[in-house]
Amino acid sequence: MTQPTTIRRVPGPRLSEHLRTALTLAATGVPVLPLRQGKVPFGNCHRCARNACGGRLNMKSAGPCRCPGVCHAWAAATTDPAVLTSPAWKTAWRQAVSVAYHPGGAGLTIVDLDNTDAITWARETLPATRTVETTRGEHWIYRGTMTSHNAVRPGVDIKSTMAYARYLGPGTGTMTALPDMVRALTVKAPAPARPAPHAVTVPTRAGDGRCPHRTPAYLERGIAMAEQRITAASSAIHATVYRTFLAVLSRHGRCGCLTDTHVARLFTAAQAKGETARHCADAWTNARTTLGL
Repeated sequence: MTQPTTIRRVPGPRLSEHLRTALTLAATGVPVLPLRQGKVPFGNCHRCARNACGGRLNMKSAGPCRCPGVCHAWAAATTDPAVLTSPAWKTAWRQAVSVAYHPGGAGLTIVDLDNTDAITWARETLPATRTVETTRGEHWIYRGTMTSHNAVRPGVDIKSTMAYARYLGPGTGTMTALPDMVRALTVKAPAPARPAPHAVTVPTRAGDGRCPHRTPAYLERGIAMAEQRITAASSAIHATVYRTFLAVLSRHGRCGCLTDTHVARLFTAAQAKGETARHCADAWTNARTTLGL
């Protein structure tokens, strides 16, 4: 679907200006939603507050949300005029400061250029397409969808699936197909291969040379507790992983207890929480350096 080139006023003196615009966009297949002050969506409904429903924002489909009100940000975007003019939505439209739409739901991708440097880069690099002026820069709108990403380069965001953008007018120019060079902006170069975790072999403490922690049950319990600490973390994941690695190394790093298997278990737990292999390796190295290992 494409955005309309002109806005035709929807009859009805009781409709707000934003609702009129929304209905016109919806009629062309563009899913819309209202934005409140600060250019942000309206909060979730009572039943979905604080992610009580499981978080429809995490879904991979386009919506629309099944709640009666304007719920779940981009997933609330709809083309259904009956929903847009329902009592709950009318209340939101009266409070709205602007209209937003879900680009991916309309089969579109927006290259959001936030400053003059980003605009200059786009003009020198990307094929021309429909352009809409924004407060700080421009939206370049292409036909086709992709995964949304922020900060793909300085001043450049990609808004398509699972995202919303303000409607700022029809823009100028002819909309063209989404080029591969835009898709390529979100592809990260593969990180250098990291050697497999290796056993930590450092000098033992002064004494008879025997490891005081070689009791299998003791070591197993320590690693299991470390895995659990990482897995249970709900925030500050980077810091939790580092502190956990530090605790394990402070206990077992000088006696040679740790093996490839133990280290791999810790790294696996961290990566399951979203840490990259590189972050794990860096945290492990930093912990060893802190302890002088």
